Amino acid sequence: MIGQPPPYDKRPPWAGLKRKRLRIPVKVAILTDIHSNLPAFEAVLSAIDEAGIERRWCLGDVVGYGAQPDQCAKLVSERCELSLVGNHDLAVTGEISTEVFSASAAAAVEWTRANSDDSTIEFLKAQKPENTDHDVGLYHASPRDPVWEYVLAVDQARECIEEQASRVSFIGHSHVALWFSDSDGPPGADGGGQAEDAREMDLSEHRWLLNPGSVGQPRDGDSRAAWLELDTDEWKATYHRVDYDIDKAAEAIREAGLPELLADRLYVGQ
Repeated sequence: MIGQPPPYDKRPPWAGLKRKRLRIPVKVAILTDIHSNLPAFEAVLSAIDEAGIERRWCLGDVVGYGAQPDQCAKLVSERCELSLVGNHDLAVTGEISTEVFSASAAAAVEWTRANSDDSTIEFLKAQKPENTDHDVGLYHASPRDPVWEYVLAVDQARECIEEQASRVSFIGHSHVALWFSDSDGPPGADGGGQAEDAREMDLSEHRWLLNPGSVGQPRDGDSRAAWLELDTDEWKATYHRVDYDIDKAAEAIREAGLPELLADRLYVGQ
């Protein structure tokens, strides 16, 4: 796990108080880490529409890396009923430093600051890195550090599961489609693992922490855009991957003068 800055704490004074949670719709599409990749985001939204899912929740990092921040932020504001803020979003708004970012990530933050419309910045500033108002917990990074922690290992995930307020929670940030549980999970599993396209998880028992994978910059070896379908009637999660026009997204990055690496990595899912 990479070194991390001190936890980002922007929680309201009442964050620790118990409150009645809102009942969530029967089916929700959960997506995260769009990273200004408009072709990938549009492909995911089309797949969600085709599946007949009317609610969409975004776990943050709408911008960064890619070249179309305004278009992506506008679509999130119009199409997602709920959105969180991620570390790249917070860096763009100036609320956290890029000191620990890679050179290419920091360059993308600076470019996004210089090229984004004021409405994009204001939209990002209005979001929070976590939402625990519903029957499931929603965090950009993790339940114990909603901005910075990369949850990639089973032991680490189980520590987070112990801290999460809800039985089932969702995270983003790592750009890897993953599942973790306080049980062994599916036959042959050992409490966690990577989730491939069409993987179904029975969430009806035990405690769970799931990552849909990234819409705009997957890092699990699959270059297709990722999203997750949550069915709260059956308490089932289904992982999805969607083909999109990578050439179009990569060309937009190159035309913007962003680092070539940010275009090249889209093709390999890393």
